[in-house]
Amino acid sequence: MRLASLALTLVIIAAPHVAVAQDSVKADEQIVLRQIQTDRRAVYAQNLQLTDAESEAFWPIYDQYEAEMKKVTDARLQLLDQYAAKYDTLTDADASQMLATRLKLDKQAFALRQKYATKFEKALPSVKALRYVQLQDRIDNILAGNMYSLIPLAR
Repeated sequence: MRLASLALTLVIIAAPHVAVAQDSVKADEQIVLRQIQTDRRAVYAQNLQLTDAESEAFWPIYDQYEAEMKKVTDARLQLLDQYAAKYDTLTDADASQMLATRLKLDKQAFALRQKYATKFEKALPSVKALRYVQLQDRIDNILAGNMYSLIPLAR
């Protein structure tokens, strides 16, 4: 499955943040994120085996979801940049602000997942909607595990 390539891609994107807390690599991040989205689409297409009618219903909803989730993803990357920039000088006030932002972004991501899971279930047979959510969880968990393993804990 292409999940391993997704994980490797995230490792490549996260490494500059951890290794050197310097300039942001926004352009590279966006390129890698587009590749991750392309790979995700391939994983979903391969594993959902949608009929033509299901595809017509699924992909527009999926594209809407990804567009909304991109805002959360961009904010998470910005937070990661901020953390990397302040890693050596992180204060309690910085950490408190970052924690609040992190929790806010987690809530936003979860709310979007709930909203769109309902839309997917209306557009697809429930078994396929569940399979989509399971695939999404697996991909997200692999990516998060790889990313967070590279980020040093706060001192």
